[in-house]
Amino acid sequence: MAFWIHVTPRARRKGVGGTHGGALRVAVSEAPVAGAANAACARALARALGVGRAAVALDRASRGRRKRVRIEGDAEALAARLRELAAEPAAD
Repeated sequence: MAFWIHVTPRARRKGVGGTHGGALRVAVSEAPVAGAANAACARALARALGVGRAAVALDRASRGRRKRVRIEGDAEALAARLRELAAEPAAD
């Protein structure tokens, strides 16, 4: 399953929830330096979706805040959880 996320690095409050421009919002406290924010983003998504870290892959070509993500797992369960997360208030 693939979808878009909007990453907020250096966020005061970390979390996954809400949307920004049609993409799932992911807020991390790490700075966008040397891939730290991307790694934190992948960990946060894995935790929020209930999958292992290895099941989350960020598109390596994605630069900036909007990124394409691919998650491996039960598509129906992941889609349901994504809908729940998108309906939650934004983390930031």
